[in-house]
Amino acid sequence: MFIIGYFLKALATVIHYVLTFYSFVIIARAILSWVSPDPYNPIVRFIHNVTEPVLHPIRTRFPVAFSGVDLSPVIVFLVIIFLQQFIVNTLIRFAAMFI
Repeated sequence: MFIIGYFLKALATVIHYVLTFYSFVIIARAILSWVSPDPYNPIVRFIHNVTEPVLHPIRTRFPVAFSGVDLSPVIVFLVIIFLQQFIVNTLIRFAAMFI
């Protein structure tokens, strides 16, 4: 049974790192929205392509613009924090039962 525990702990760690990386990408997207970057830059295109599938549904479902400021990255960031606190910690506690 310890194999299941170690698997769940490793899965929790991977999910934690992926969510942390994605939160940095969301922060980079918010910072890039303040300036006018070259849209043909590969890094800018990567950040846009990775974040737009998550940000676009939030913008269409919830009008989260306040005085021209897009607040959808804030909502995504809060969801990431929730997922890190709920899913990752739940997996770690569940893995501790098997170890």
